[in-house]
Amino acid sequence: MRTSPEITLPLRLGEQNEHSTIPVQLASEFRRLISETVLSPGDVVPSSRALALHLGISRGSVVAAYDQLLAEGYLVAAAGRSTVVNPQLRSVQAPSRERIRATAAVTSSELDLRPGRPWSRDVVGAAWKSAWRQASAVPAEDTVPALGLLELREAWAEHLRRMRAVVRDPSQLAVTGGGREGLSLLLLALAHGNPSRLRVGVEEPGYPSLRRVPARLGATVIPVPVDEQGLRVSDLPTGSEAPDLLVVTPSHQYPLGGSLPIDRRQLLLEWATRHRVVIVEDDYDSELRYASHPLPALASLDDPSDGRVVLLGTLAKTLTPTLAAGYLALPEPLIDLVSSTREELGQPVGLVAQSAVANYLNSGALRLHTQRMRNRYRRRRRQVVQALSELPGVHVYPMDGGLHAVAELTRPEADVVSELAARGVRVSPLSQYWSHAGSSGIVFGFGGVDEADLTHGLRLIAEVAVLR
Repeated sequence: MRTSPEITLPLRLGEQNEHSTIPVQLASEFRRLISETVLSPGDVVPSSRALALHLGISRGSVVAAYDQLLAEGYLVAAAGRSTVVNPQLRSVQAPSRERIRATAAVTSSELDLRPGRPWSRDVVGAAWKSAWRQASAVPAEDTVPALGLLELREAWAEHLRRMRAVVRDPSQLAVTGGGREGLSLLLLALAHGNPSRLRVGVEEPGYPSLRRVPARLGATVIPVPVDEQGLRVSDLPTGSEAPDLLVVTPSHQYPLGGSLPIDRRQLLLEWATRHRVVIVEDDYDSELRYASHPLPALASLDDPSDGRVVLLGTLAKTLTPTLAAGYLALPEPLIDLVSSTREELGQPVGLVAQSAVANYLNSGALRLHTQRMRNRYRRRRRQVVQALSELPGVHVYPMDGGLHAVAELTRPEADVVSELAARGVRVSPLSQYWSHAGSSGIVFGFGGVDEADLTHGLRLIAEVAVLR
């Protein structure tokens, strides 16, 4: 890989299409230089700050262009390393100028409001960089313990105690590669490597990607109903019909948003104990609450020594899904079972990444970042309510927390989704959260976009939702 070039790249901004935005022009110019092999695979590109100074443009314009090129695969970046032209990139045929303009027009106009995307642009700061610098000094010959680096498990335990009222010994924490990987590990452990023997309860409606995990592993999936308060515990199957494992979102039901009240939580724990069911508490965005302080986790009511609740957590919503790091907080009877399974499968999160996350947690930066993001998301939530709450034929579910909104519509769901796509706005159909026919509407995120883009998207949603 060549070292960072002098900033003498022949970038021609404003010469070909002065009507395009600077980020679109800059991204097009980098594609041209890559196609003409002026920039080759593995070449380091100038830093955003240096290039902005050289060109006399804002750093934000350079960052936006680089983000687009990263998304398209022309550039790659890793924490603590320079951004480079994708080393795996093969020769790229130079597109016609008309194709460049068409691609730029589509790129600049599409607004992705699909749910699940946090605001990740403010993650990389002094604390983040310091955490990764310290982690890079970890001796290369060190091995990764099966359940994860002890320093990280200690940091997770302290975080759970302070933020979720869950007191667990670090020995009860297992580092995972995210929510789906953590659930897969647990299923394999409980089934002794043969998940097809398991019956797994999932909320109906529920989180699509997580509910696909047991089905992919061959387990029998049992939908269980929810209402405006979350899981309908009184309707759970009993006796021989009870599942082996139940995945729930008690703090913020996905996608409808209900919070399981204390009486249902107590009944749920009694049901799980009576029928020997393992409860997986998906704690995906519980710290992002706006109407009150974050609710205590269901696991905080459980017996850590002889309980039934496994707390499943990640950093996907509070930081960024690209980190792919999370944890399982296990009751003591499951520790050996999960540990032996992890020994066989291997630890998916590298030692440097685990060390960096531990440093970041121990610095207190995650708590500060979460508070800042909570304030940002609270403002975005207010935008959604103001734009959609009074529209005829539109019912917006309460948004006490999280990064998404749910709107039931009287217009056909498919028409609304397709018409929004035609106008450059991508949302998710509400029906996809049911295993069978469900409510008609849309689910969209408000966390990963800025105020201007969200305003634009909400205006189009309002127009299409009430269109006659």
